[in-house]
This record gives sequence, C-alpha cells and structure tokens, in this order.
Amino acid sequence: MKMQNDLLLKVAKGEPVSRPPVWLMRQAGRVLPQYRALREKLSGFKELVETPDLAAEVTIQPVDEWGVDAAIIFSDILVIPEAMGLPYEMAEAKGPYFPATIRSEADIERLISGEEAAGRLGYVYDALQVTSRRLDGRVPLIGFAGAPWTILAYMVEGKGSKTFGIAKKMLYAEPALAHRLLERITETTVAYLKNQIRSGAQIVQLFDSWAGLLSPAQYSAFSMPYLERICREISGDAPVIIFAKGAWFALRELADANPAVIGLDWNTDPETARTETGGRIALQGNLDPCALYADPDEIRKLTGEMLARFGSRHIVNLGHGLYPDISRENVRVFVETVKAFEYQPV
Repeated sequence: MKMQNDLLLKVAKGEPVSRPPVWLMRQAGRVLPQYRALREKLSGFKELVETPDLAAEVTIQPVDEWGVDAAIIFSDILVIPEAMGLPYEMAEAKGPYFPATIRSEADIERLISGEEAAGRLGYVYDALQVTSRRLDGRVPLIGFAGAPWTILAYMVEGKGSKTFGIAKKMLYAEPALAHRLLERITETTVAYLKNQIRSGAQIVQLFDSWAGLLSPAQYSAFSMPYLERICREISGDAPVIIFAKGAWFALRELADANPAVIGLDWNTDPETARTETGGRIALQGNLDPCALYADPDEIRKLTGEMLARFGSRHIVNLGHGLYPDISRENVRVFVETVKAFEYQPV
C-alpha cells in the first residue's frame, strides 16, 4: 500500500523530513463529541474495544477531525491479561478491575501464554485490518501493547493504584515468581505484536505506564530485560516506540534496548534525553497535556518552544494522553501549529 503521509515512519527510520509528524495518546475519543455519542449507544468500553467495525470508526475519527499524522488502533493494554485467562472489568469513572489476581505459582501455571493466548485476540487483528482498509494509506497505523512490568502490575494488584504496593511487594518478596510471570507476559506480547503487524500495524508502541514507580535498580531488573527482548524480536518486522512514563532515570538503558523511538513524559527535558540516548534514536513527546487548557496563543507559544528544543528526529506528542475535558479546538491549535512548522535547511 502506498502511503500518502509517511512522516511518522520516516522519522522512526531516521530519514529526513520537512516537518515533524504529530499524533496524540488517547486521541481516539475522549474529547470528541462523535466518540461520546457512539459510546452512549453501547453497553460499555469493552463492547467498543471488541467490535472491530466500531473500533475502526473511532480510530479514524481523530484523523478526520484534526488531520493527525498517524492513527493508533482503539484498544486497551489489558486485553493481554484477559487473553491469558485473567479477565478484567472496566468500571466507568473508576477504571479497570480484575475479579481474580495473581498471587502464587499455581495462579501463573493456570494462565495460557504465547501464541495460544495471542490467538484469542482476533477482534484486535480484525479491527486493524478494517482500519487499514478504511485508511487506505492516508497515514500510518500504530499498534500497541502494555510493557510487561505494567501488565504484571495490574494482574497482581487487581486494579489501578497510586503505588501498586501489592505488585511491588512481589518484586521484593518473590522475585523469581515475578520473573516467571514477566516471562509469560513477554511471550504473549511478542506473539500479539507480531500478529498486529501482520494485520496492518506499521509501527508499534509499548506503554510502560507505571515505569516511574520502580527504582532504577528495580527497573533494570524487572522491566528492561523484557523490553529488550520485545524490541529484539519485533524490530525486524516494524519500528518500536517505547513510552516509559516516569523513567527519566533509564533513558540510557532504554536506548540500549534499540527501539526506533523513545517517548518522553513532560518531566523529561529534550536536551537531557538527546544526551542520554546519544542522539541516535528518535524522540517523541512531550508537551504537558494540561498546556492544552491554555488560550490558543499560549498553546502556539508553548508548542513552538517545544519544537525548538527537540530539533530534528522528533515525533510530536503530549507527555501523556488527552484529558476528557480538553477543548477539541485547543487540540486543533496544537496540531495545526506543528503542521505549520518547517525545519530550516542545514
């Protein structure tokens, strides 16, 4: 399929571009009335995730609305534990909840993993195929998965948490058990991402949403080996983006995992990231999402300052996802400011 807009893929591959591409985390829905109207007709979030035609529809809505330079498939990182045999529920305004959790070796042995578990996620692959056909090369399609540590955190804790103390307890008290679970999650994630790529994803992102809860030593032990394995096994099929929120301390290690792109949250300055990663990897990010509550002129100013600090080989994004009450017009100002920017010839 010939791409009409391949800016994102070019930056990920280190090729020159005239301007940086822009897309947003949580861009599918949340701030769009057409998304909310669709959600009101459904029984809940999971029905939308598990219905390929509807997932494709909301995946494409931001491309139509704002002209962003990539679509990210509408799904959830928690489809992996569900496919492994640990179903989750999504409570409105409360977030995810697992009726059963992982506490023992026996719990882990009851799980399925690898190709068998990934094979249960046909609705995601169908959604990717439908979306790819409907996009017809307009922009690249991003697939994604949760990083193994973040998935373990939910499977052990059983719900969202500010500290994930139960999950971290396992790392300290039963490290061998944690590594066994991380291995099973990683096997499944590799198979899942490979299937996503076969189904139309042209680049994939790993969300390590709870990276910042670990110490540098813990992150080296319980996240990095698994991120490295995923990058090693996936990078030959498609570029990999790692977004490890709060892991400013691990930038060198993340670069050594050899992803194509490292995503930054808003607490990491671009200059430090360039130095720590040796300038050899594309960077993504990282305007504070709350900046989009500012007036349009201030958004333009802040966006311009960010663009200047990153320089080239930059994929523009926020430092985390869109908040539901951000004005869609302010999102438009942000996107259009980026699209009007041009790199100066060297």
